[in-house]
Amino acid sequence: MYRILSRTFLLLFVINIHFMSKGSNAVVAKDNKALKYSKEQYLKWYEEMLLYRKFEEKASACYIQQKIRGFCHLYIGQEAIIAGYETSLGEGDSVITTYRDHCQPIGRGADPKIIMAELFGKTSGISKGRGGSMHMFSKEKGFYGGHGIVGGHIPLGAGIAFAEKYKGTKNVNICLMGDGAVRQGAFHEALNMAMTWKLPVIFVIENNMYAMGTSVERTSNVTDLYKLGHAYEMPSFAVNGMKVEDCADAFEEAVERARKGDGPTLLEIRTYRYKGHSMSDPAKYRSKEELNNYKDRDPIADVLNTIQENKFASEEELKAIEDKVKNIVTEAEKFAEEGEFPEDEDIYDGVYADDNYPFIKEF
Repeated sequence: MYRILSRTFLLLFVINIHFMSKGSNAVVAKDNKALKYSKEQYLKWYEEMLLYRKFEEKASACYIQQKIRGFCHLYIGQEAIIAGYETSLGEGDSVITTYRDHCQPIGRGADPKIIMAELFGKTSGISKGRGGSMHMFSKEKGFYGGHGIVGGHIPLGAGIAFAEKYKGTKNVNICLMGDGAVRQGAFHEALNMAMTWKLPVIFVIENNMYAMGTSVERTSNVTDLYKLGHAYEMPSFAVNGMKVEDCADAFEEAVERARKGDGPTLLEIRTYRYKGHSMSDPAKYRSKEELNNYKDRDPIADVLNTIQENKFASEEELKAIEDKVKNIVTEAEKFAEEGEFPEDEDIYDGVYADDNYPFIKEF
């Protein structure tokens, strides 16, 4: 009897140690994942994402003051996506996106001054005041728009990737789109062609749940949008867009796959825009409770929390970052205000390659 009890006790003890060990390993693995990226990377993310946020908040204020006209679509809440893919991109890589396009060229290295000037419609803007909010463009920085037609740019992303493969480079293209764009036929045509030809493109669905104002559940039979890639046997994954680490991990894997010549990836990044579809949208189709729930998961606050928990920066150093970002945005507004509007006689500039195009009529 004593031997049976002793063996039973020993067995329970071993089992307990085993599960404690597994639990301990799980915690260590979680900590290791959280600390996969360096102190320098977290501080870089914080500064970049804070710049995107403050730039868009300033754009919102300027729009209300009627310094910015026309449509204006803000990126507030989705900043982790840009920070995530820029972690893996290098010189020669490219990005193409929709009309929610103020922050992507900044991520590619464009001066925030010329982005704000473009919003103001000034000739000093990145598109010389002709594109406005929805049509930023810089071939030099590898940013190919800024496109107003929903889903119309997706084949262009595949085309850019085709050009890179044709030229024999290792460059990749990030092709961003909203959840509403996946109901367009061009989306499916581009995915089919990209997978058939193994093009180095990463298709990114920025799923902020509402397209312009109608939920995914009401407009799509497939609500797990990444599964749309399975029809083309494309590697396809869902990603938490409220955590920059998860975004960076997903892009790292996808970029590596593309550079090796293994073809495209479809990422459904589940994110949330804190503002309406555009500045004219009161966003009454969602509840305050839902909005506040996502604000509690703010990606910038999450990065800041990691920095503070791990003592990556003092309060003085964080304040210096915040002041730096504030100054950049203030200078951008000042630069935009001091710029000039295009002259009427310049209306045909940049339309034709030939300066003396013979079929322009004078009116």
